[in-house]
Amino acid sequence: MTDKKICVAVIGGGQPTATEVKEAEEIGRALARRGVVLICGGLGGVMEAACRGADSENGVTVGILPGDSRRAANRYVQIPIVTGIGYARNVAVVKSAHAVIAIGGSYGTLTEIGHALQSGIPVVGLNTWGISRNGREDGSIFPAKTPADAVEMALELAGAGE
Repeated sequence: MTDKKICVAVIGGGQPTATEVKEAEEIGRALARRGVVLICGGLGGVMEAACRGADSENGVTVGILPGDSRRAANRYVQIPIVTGIGYARNVAVVKSAHAVIAIGGSYGTLTEIGHALQSGIPVVGLNTWGISRNGREDGSIFPAKTPADAVEMALELAGAGE
């Protein structure tokens, strides 16, 4: 049997800023160049931008969809996984990955971050949520300054660093 490929989930909002779209595309391209499988929720926004970037570099993209139709996947998802379980699919998105990169996002992104952290899956954040306990940052999300930094950190945390 061959070694399994490293998988990184890219999560973020469905209505990202122009900067978040650019960052997501850059992350998708960088993951593809490293031979990493990109996993996401399969819809628009950050998910589509990351898949578009990965697709432009001939990377592999997997979309874990909330609904009942593979046609709901963005056009850059190569492997649509239809769940029919709504936002509960967020658990499958993050638990399928060796590491998670969160870009911006709203409460759906926050739930994915929580599921990943609860499962011991490292989360790298690029202008996303912060978590504090008793008024102190708890350090559970690894902050990145750039898309390249986010990818390097995620791969290192996933055990795939160079």
